[in-house]
Amino acid sequence: MEVQGRVKMVGETQTFGGNGFRKREIVVTTEEQYPQHIMVEFVQDKTDLLNSYKEGQQVKISINLRGREWVNPQGETKYFNSIQGWRIEAVQADASGAGMPAVPPADAFEPAGDLKEEDHDDLPF
Repeated sequence: MEVQGRVKMVGETQTFGGNGFRKREIVVTTEEQYPQHIMVEFVQDKTDLLNSYKEGQQVKISINLRGREWVNPQGETKYFNSIQGWRIEAVQADASGAGMPAVPPADAFEPAGDLKEEDHDDLPF
């Protein structure tokens, strides 16, 4: 799965426990009718992948959805989900539109000079 959008925030690397578990979070804002702020976590050696990304950059992140079960001290079972990133890449902003080729400038076209009046109205009705 992938998430694509603009980087809103890149967090610092956090270390937990005696075994040195590392985690780093990034928030990406999707660009759609109703933008979503998606928090993706990178863990262990993947935390270094975020070093070169800054706020405002367009990115595409490959993700895995993770779910886990936890039983609290009162015996209630709780479920938690997380979005874990494993690859991130910069996306170039496409100002010309969605996959459309760029339009050449107007001076690249040659003006039509041999039009006759009867060719002007060529509609069939």
